[in-house]
Amino acid sequence: MNIAIIPARGGSKRIPRKNIKEFCGKPMIAYAIQAAKASGLFEHVLVSTDDAEIQIIANTWGADTPFVRPAELANDFTATVPVVVHAIKVCEALALKFSNVCCIYPSVPFIDVKDLQGALAKLVQSRADYCFPVTEFPAAIQRALKHHNNGMMHPFYPEFELTRTQDLEAAFYDAGQFYWGTKQAWLTNNRVHSGGVGYEIPNWRVVDIDTPADWDRAERLATTLFAE
Repeated sequence: MNIAIIPARGGSKRIPRKNIKEFCGKPMIAYAIQAAKASGLFEHVLVSTDDAEIQIIANTWGADTPFVRPAELANDFTATVPVVVHAIKVCEALALKFSNVCCIYPSVPFIDVKDLQGALAKLVQSRADYCFPVTEFPAAIQRALKHHNNGMMHPFYPEFELTRTQDLEAAFYDAGQFYWGTKQAWLTNNRVHSGGVGYEIPNWRVVDIDTPADWDRAERLATTLFAE
């Protein structure tokens, strides 16, 4: 059995009320909830929040909120793993039975149900602790440049300055959408990246929404994608 945990605190600073702000006609968190439910993978879709309004909206869109996240796990410095661990322990206390846990972030309007399904299959097949979506950097990281105060540029890796980009190894980054992991892994291994396998997705579906400019760009992209 599997459960989904969507961590959605109420104190977003750069985009106030980001997790429930309307995005293309519905609350942002609705996209994560709907994808989780449409995947057919989860016996329970839970939202971990400290906010009463988020609880109400999450329930309206079909998620469960059987507990309130404590304040010490809802500040600007709280990492994801402790939030998931808290949710797992509460679920165990509620006598829920499950083997795998998927943490789905609440601001993922471009999440794809097939990715949730494919990543779970890869987690099981690989027997790794975690599996999460990754995408390739749009440029070679070995050719990254420093911008000095005087305006001059300098390579981070001078040894690759004259190397053709097609001869450099591709690099990937965390798409920041969701993380599959075994229950035991969440409880004992907080190094998700070094303990996991990557599930590659196209970079046009990866949008990190942290600032108003990010939000605007995501809405512009969604206007095209959702119209198809």
